[in-house]
Amino acid sequence: MGVHLDGSRGGGVSRLEVIEGPSGRRRRTKAERARIAAESMMPGVTVADVARKHGTTRWQIYDWRKRIRKGNLVVPKSIAALPIFAELVVDDRTAEASAAVTRSDLEIVIGDIVIRAGAGADEEQLRRAIRAARAAAS
Repeated sequence: MGVHLDGSRGGGVSRLEVIEGPSGRRRRTKAERARIAAESMMPGVTVADVARKHGTTRWQIYDWRKRIRKGNLVVPKSIAALPIFAELVVDDRTAEASAAVTRSDLEIVIGDIVIRAGAGADEEQLRRAIRAARAAAS
């Protein structure tokens, strides 16, 4: 509730206007807070972008993230089940693998997508390729 005081006449209040309605503050459930905080922790996502998207501040999201770490806020199972990192699979089939991939090469499998990189692969290019593969797999 907002209050407007009109004190234009000699210092005394001549008119008092009470404005009713929402205060501008949003009331979010614990599940909503946890979902927004979890979204901000996904790879390649910035807290500022998530804050803008949901109409909150970065500091509020950082507070929710801290509550998650302390156990005061619980991430919904549907979000907690999402993979954060690509699964590492070691394949012992050396006869076929050695013909296609040399020892200095790297092979990353995300779902049906295989990323192969040489020993001199640029880390940022590899990071972008993994993000794209994750996005395509989900």
